[in-house]
Amino acid sequence: MRWTRGNRGAVLLVAAAIAVGAATAGVAFWHGSGSGSATTVLANVQSLSLQPGNPTAELYPGGDAGVAVIISNPNSSFVQIGSIDLDPEAEPFTVDSAHSGCDLSTLSFVAQDNGGAGWRIPPRAGATDGSLAIDMPAAMRMGLTAASACQGASFTVRLEARL
Repeated sequence: MRWTRGNRGAVLLVAAAIAVGAATAGVAFWHGSGSGSATTVLANVQSLSLQPGNPTAELYPGGDAGVAVIISNPNSSFVQIGSIDLDPEAEPFTVDSAHSGCDLSTLSFVAQDNGGAGWRIPPRAGATDGSLAIDMPAAMRMGLTAASACQGASFTVRLEARL
């Protein structure tokens, strides 16, 4: 048989495939364990922003309602958040000025984590921030002792996305 450039290339590919197969078998043979940590540092990381989404239900004494947010990501990479909860550094709830007699202590928010999976916020594309609309059913609750002054009120909930 005469060896031509085309035949030699084919032989080299077969040899490479055999070598890869042998290396894979070797890796499968060795077992071990270990531990460690890693930190990814991105230059010029910018904060995510949370904006109100469309409310999903009205809140009433003894009931709960959904909370909707839109999270925007100005970064060039996906950002994974693990949970959404009340912002610990802000007053958690406020009410519109026409309902100032509404007792906000009857309100609560249930931390959300998307069934443990969190959410992956898409990155900025060109001049447009990545965004993800998140609906959290039954996330806000109003206690049975809420006063009539709360009827028709609009509430602001200050939330924080946590990694």
